[in-house]
Amino acid sequence: MNHWLVKSEPVKWGWEQMVKAKRTHWDGVRNYAASNNLKAMKLGDEAFFYHSNEGLEIVGIVEIVREYYPDPSDESGRFGMVDVQASRPLKTPVTLKQMKAEPALSDLVLIRQGRLSVAPVSDAEWKHICKLGGVDPK
Repeated sequence: MNHWLVKSEPVKWGWEQMVKAKRTHWDGVRNYAASNNLKAMKLGDEAFFYHSNEGLEIVGIVEIVREYYPDPSDESGRFGMVDVQASRPLKTPVTLKQMKAEPALSDLVLIRQGRLSVAPVSDAEWKHICKLGGVDPK
């Protein structure tokens, strides 16, 4: 299983909306690197749900429940999306400031390439962030 991080502005689509919806598509990605990360996602992979712009914190975990398929909102036909399902909240949100202060997370893509909206997370990073957030890494 691989691990990921997906970003959303809470005013547009926050964790509360994700939980209420239970399942949704992750669309609107128009960056090629982020799109390639969506393509690499497999059923059962998990992703941290990160509030960008406001909050700047990981607040929950979603599971990939449908692999990459065309995004109908992309008129060019070049980009796609995946479906995600709310899995569980973090007991304690993990802030960007906290992550930047952790030497074990110095290579985290969120820190190195902050504008990337869909990013991989290594197994070690996943376990470390789960520990900080008070949840079982599974």
